[in-house]
Amino acid sequence: MVGLAVLAMTAATAATAGCEARPAGGASTAPSSPPRATATDDAKPAARQSPSPDASSPSPRAEATPAPTPEPQGTTLMASGSRGEQVRELQARLRQIGHFDRSPTGYYGTLTAAAVRSFQGKRGLSRTGRTDTVTWQKLLGMTREPTAAELNPPTTVPVARPDKRCMTGRVLCISKNSRTLSWMIDGRVVSSMDVRFGSQYTPTREGTFSVYWKSRHHVSTLYHTAMPYAMFFSGGQAVHYSADFAARGYSGASHGCVNVRDEGRIASLFAQVKTGDKVVVYG
Repeated sequence: MVGLAVLAMTAATAATAGCEARPAGGASTAPSSPPRATATDDAKPAARQSPSPDASSPSPRAEATPAPTPEPQGTTLMASGSRGEQVRELQARLRQIGHFDRSPTGYYGTLTAAAVRSFQGKRGLSRTGRTDTVTWQKLLGMTREPTAAELNPPTTVPVARPDKRCMTGRVLCISKNSRTLSWMIDGRVVSSMDVRFGSQYTPTREGTFSVYWKSRHHVSTLYHTAMPYAMFFSGGQAVHYSADFAARGYSGASHGCVNVRDEGRIASLFAQVKTGDKVVVYG
């Protein structure tokens, strides 16, 4: 009887110990679940992994914190020094929503870069001043296609009433008050454009003159600056295109010449004006 009791007790002890079996050191031998795929895995299925033979109990997995979305970086389409019809459209669209306060010129200078930075800052984009694909698409979505008049307005301000000396013949009629030049033939305005004059130290002379020399690729011998499409009318003073005027507007001044900031317009004017045509500069 005693022997049977001892055998029964031994069997009961073995059955109970099997539910709580632990290796030396108390670590559980139950295999951990295979790791799950995360966003950093490029969305590929995770391979099933075998537990390490000496793996301890899995530690609590930290909550994944989503990384901040980086600001998209687009390809640069236009930047300082760019020119052309896309620049003109950019300027017209910026003008529609109040970021560009002058007529489009087709030249990407400091004023255009400042306008782009202003737009980028308002829209939460990097204020680079360059027009990249992200900036351009954002601008397209907020504006409409510019009209022909918006792309090529004749002047920033209304053209002044022509001086009476401009009413006959072929005349470059230039008003200092309205800062405009009108190309006139027999009293009819053929085209108009914005112009800029000399400073108080180098004033543009007023009076009636005539074009005595045309120089398409002229460079000033005094200031060593480019004077494209130059039409000289009084000594060293000429009507010519000014990249500085296109870039900085009326914040600058010439050394006495009549600066034109729209290259396309003065190129057309240069082709039409002949040596001997009249020039009238008045206040």
